[in-house]
Amino acid sequence: MANMILRQLAGIDLFTGLSPTQYEALGRIGVRRSFRKGERIFSEGDEGTGFYAVLSGRVKISKISTDGKEQILHLVGPGESFGEVSVFTGQGFPADAAAALPTTLLFFPRASFSGIIRQDPALALNMLAQLSMRLRQFAALIEDLSLKEVPGRLAKYLLYLSGRNSGGAVELDLPKGHLASLLGTIPETLSRILAKMNRQGLIRSRGAQIVILDRRGLEMIAEGEKKLP
Repeated sequence: MANMILRQLAGIDLFTGLSPTQYEALGRIGVRRSFRKGERIFSEGDEGTGFYAVLSGRVKISKISTDGKEQILHLVGPGESFGEVSVFTGQGFPADAAAALPTTLLFFPRASFSGIIRQDPALALNMLAQLSMRLRQFAALIEDLSLKEVPGRLAKYLLYLSGRNSGGAVELDLPKGHLASLLGTIPETLSRILAKMNRQGLIRSRGAQIVILDRRGLEMIAEGEKKLP
C-alpha cells in the first residue's frame, strides 16, 4: 500500500522530481477522499483548509456570474492539483469545485503541509516552479478566450486532445455543455461549429468520438490563419 501511494504522489505534477523522503512525508499527511459525479468538493469563499490532487476522475473548477451563468475555468484531471492558494494565503477558495466524474482525490491539510514546508523549504520552491508554469497556461487560456473566435478555440482544444492521445482519433472528455462553457460559448453554437467542421472535411465526429482528418486545416483555424466558412 505504501509503495502504491508513493507511485501516485510521483505522478502528481506539483510534486515532480521530489526525493523518496519527501514523497514519504507527503504520504503521511495525504487523506484519500472520493466524490460522486456532480458532488460539490468546495464552494467559493469556503475556508481554505488545504488543497487537493486528483488520483482518478475529473474535477470542474467554475464560477457563477451575477446572472447565474456558470463559467468553467478549468477541468482538473489525474496527476493535477487544485486549491493550492489556500496553503500560501490562508484565504477562502476563489471558485467552486465539483466532481465532473466519479473522482478520487488526495487531500493535503494546510496545517500539516505548512509544517512539512517549514522543515523542507526545497519542497515549496518546487511547488512554486510548477505553479508558475500553470500561471503561464492560464495566461494562454485567457488570451485564447479573449482574442480567438470560437472555431479557433475549439480547433485548439481538439488538437490538444489529439496530442495528448498521440493519434488522430480523440474522444471528448467532458459533456458538450461543459465544453461549451470552457470555450466561452453555448452548446448550440458548439454543435453548429462541429457540424461545419464535419462538412468541411476537417473532422469526422460521431457522438463524443472525433477523428481529425485535416490536421493542418485545424491548425490554421486554431492560429487564426484561416476562418471556418
